[in-house]
Amino acid sequence: MRAMALALVRSPDLADFAWGVRAQEARVLQAGLLPNPSLSTLVENLGTGRDEITGGVQTTIQLGQLVELGGKRSARKQVAARQLDLTERKYEIERLDLLSRVSRSFIEVLSAQRRLILTEDIVRLAEQSAAAVSGRVEAGKASPVEETKANVALAVARIELDRTRRELDSSRRVLSATWGNTEPHFRVVTGDFDTFLPIPALERLTELLARNPVLSLAAGEVSFRRAAVDLARASRVPDLTVAAGIRRYSVSGQEVDALLVGISIPLPLFDRNQGEIRAAHSEVEGAAERRSATKARLQVALTESYLLLSSAYSEVTALRNTVLPGAQNAFEAVNEGYRLGRFGLLDVLDSQRTLFEARHQYLRVAEDYHKAVVDVERLIGDRLDSAESTQDGDLP
Repeated sequence: MRAMALALVRSPDLADFAWGVRAQEARVLQAGLLPNPSLSTLVENLGTGRDEITGGVQTTIQLGQLVELGGKRSARKQVAARQLDLTERKYEIERLDLLSRVSRSFIEVLSAQRRLILTEDIVRLAEQSAAAVSGRVEAGKASPVEETKANVALAVARIELDRTRRELDSSRRVLSATWGNTEPHFRVVTGDFDTFLPIPALERLTELLARNPVLSLAAGEVSFRRAAVDLARASRVPDLTVAAGIRRYSVSGQEVDALLVGISIPLPLFDRNQGEIRAAHSEVEGAAERRSATKARLQVALTESYLLLSSAYSEVTALRNTVLPGAQNAFEAVNEGYRLGRFGLLDVLDSQRTLFEARHQYLRVAEDYHKAVVDVERLIGDRLDSAESTQDGDLP
């Protein structure tokens, strides 16, 4: 669908998430870098001059390097990688949310177009009825009251036509906004509005719920919190600082250079990062609870959406197969009978109202069905017909 392609390429919301992914990729790179070495210079005994006791001015140049122990760098890289994974999953959620919004907006435009066509038919029939009644009144075969009623019905139909046009214009603007355009640059959309696929069993859709990106994000958060535990454990191991340098001083009037080597390491007597380790473990448990809550919430949402989908499917198939053909036949019979003088205007208007109410109801329920399909597909993370194609095999 071109609308989806435009939204994926031009949506400002999606572009923001894309930059967030790039930023996190840079943090992964930063997390794997080694600490910078340090260079220090120390000048001692300034102003004491040269003597045998102090050796005169002493200059020390030293190079130091922090050596991370306990797997800190590896753990830090793992935490950054898990954060990148979370960012990518959030990006996927935003992408699917955008596609769902585009699909729903597209359905609304498609439905509004069909309502406009239907309302134009209503206006056209109302004009024909009004003209026919006027002719009968002029011929003395009908009361002027019937002409008034016909003209009132025509005025109401025209008001409805104006409202439908405004609704179509509004829905077109909403759809266009999904790819960042404030003004729509298209006149009509084309799509299959009258195809209604059979609905898979709820149990099958529940199995596919594991594909939901929100649930995947919750599982990714657990992995991230576990990586944070590993980092907290690694941080309790003190780091080693290795230093080497030279010192220059005077002995008996001669310049002497001495080689210096040093090692320093903190003593973990009090701070063994025990607080951070406990906090990290608590956050793992919290993330696991949130994952369980997310799964339950998604299950409830899927059940509700499935019930709406089932109801809409049953109603729309009944309207298409039974109600609409019956209303159309009744309208044609009454309209023909009116021309032959067998029925009055009220009978014609009543059959006409019944027919167009049935058509309006069909469009409304068809829109509800297609929107419910979008909601279910958003929850299972795939097309609805994929539930049937993978029933006898493993999940792809």
